[in-house]
Amino acid sequence: MTVPHSYPYSERKPKLAVWKFASCDGCQLTLLNCEDELIPLAGQVQIAYFPEATRAVVDGPYDVSLVEGSVTTPDEVERIQRIREISRQVITIGACATSGGIQALRNFGDVAEFRSIVYAHPEYLSTLARATPISAHVSVDFELRGCPINKRQLLEVLAAAIQGRKPRIPSYSVCVECKRRGTVCVAVANGTPCLGPVTQAGCGALCPAFARGCYGCFGPQDSPNTSSLADRLLSLGMRQGDILRIYRTFNAASEPFRRESERHEPGRQSAVSS
Repeated sequence: MTVPHSYPYSERKPKLAVWKFASCDGCQLTLLNCEDELIPLAGQVQIAYFPEATRAVVDGPYDVSLVEGSVTTPDEVERIQRIREISRQVITIGACATSGGIQALRNFGDVAEFRSIVYAHPEYLSTLARATPISAHVSVDFELRGCPINKRQLLEVLAAAIQGRKPRIPSYSVCVECKRRGTVCVAVANGTPCLGPVTQAGCGALCPAFARGCYGCFGPQDSPNTSSLADRLLSLGMRQGDILRIYRTFNAASEPFRRESERHEPGRQSAVSS
């Protein structure tokens, strides 16, 4: 069944569903941690499906589906397709859902080897060769980045979905947030490795505010020059392997970060140096 994309909200409260795939639940907890905002939100929508918060279930179709987590098994492929069919809007939340998350680190290794080491009976497991974002399997109406997501950004996305407008979410870099809060650039002042120039804003430049480099929690910004930043990090004394690792964290499978990390794999380093 395909749900029409044009019925009005004015006749009733829109139905909100929250779904979990392979993830740590941190982005769902961000919604629960809204506290003061959660009660007014509940007055504007009908929370129809949210196992993290309530056992009550209201059947779909749903107006807005928030999806946390990456797709890692054949069953999850089928499940996200069913969710797409009964959802007017699908909004993915967090690094796992938008880029594959930490789970996508397995994309660079041997999954069969991992299973044989971790599980006593790996033959009982059914898993995909790669951990993938939700958008690799179904169309997505909006992707909200972060590990975890920002509470204010989540509320903005929900308000926009209810009001039928485009969310006002920044796509510029963390460096802009550093400037706005008056934080001295840790890379320029101290030579601290920092992914701020290539990372999307959303955290409020939290790590640089404590004299630490950005770890790229919100994934690549809209026009990341990852190779230029890597050259700068090399000039600061960082080793090739360390550059590979800083791009392989929360958003390792996002295209710009994946591509840059692969440039620094053993065997490709001579091409980087030249």
